[in-house]
Amino acid sequence: MLRPVRAGNAFEETVERLMAAIKLGVVPPGARFPAERDLAARLGVSRITLREALRALQQAGQVEVRRGRFGGTFVTGPPPAPEPGEARRRAEDMGPALDDALTFRQVLEVGAVQVLATRGLDDAQREVLLARLAAVDSAAPGDYRRLDTAFHLTLAELAGSSSLTAAAADVRMRLNDLLNAIPVLERNIEHSAVQHAAIVGAVLAGDPEAARQAVVEHLDGTAALLRGFLA
Repeated sequence: MLRPVRAGNAFEETVERLMAAIKLGVVPPGARFPAERDLAARLGVSRITLREALRALQQAGQVEVRRGRFGGTFVTGPPPAPEPGEARRRAEDMGPALDDALTFRQVLEVGAVQVLATRGLDDAQREVLLARLAAVDSAAPGDYRRLDTAFHLTLAELAGSSSLTAAAADVRMRLNDLLNAIPVLERNIEHSAVQHAAIVGAVLAGDPEAARQAVVEHLDGTAALLRGFLA
């Protein structure tokens, strides 16, 4: 999320990049963005451009700036989830792009887990993946979507391709407003936990085909739930 912006309108893309980090929960509610100097360097923009982007987010109520020794730029809270009617209107506006996004997501995540299962993970990577799994499986309903997003983006990130990670984040951005509108029920969390464990188990066992099947089953279920909710 905080990789260098592309050439073009640096201000607009910086705002979009920071907003994506907020909406995907990369920087969760109450957390602080990196210091200005570090954040500007990571995004590849001037500190003036960064400050203008942060000011725009502040005016939109997405961040607050605190002064003093423990100051910085803090995320104020998650963007509100759309009401069911609004989510359905957004899905209608997407048209065929919704199916496109669901298919693209499956291709990306299947590719990622097959790479991980074939190549294997080092000890540090295993710890990261298991920590993400534990976090999402123990999440309260109100924090589930954010931690589920973190789990799935970690699968892409561990594959070692920044292009893959960026594409996974982009497609998740396209879907998250719709996913966030679906009520999170305890039985759905429990069902997803079983599927998440199957994905991680296949990756750690070095079984690319089992990893592929686990991801397909999980994402097909998510797509069916989403379509049913929007029907």
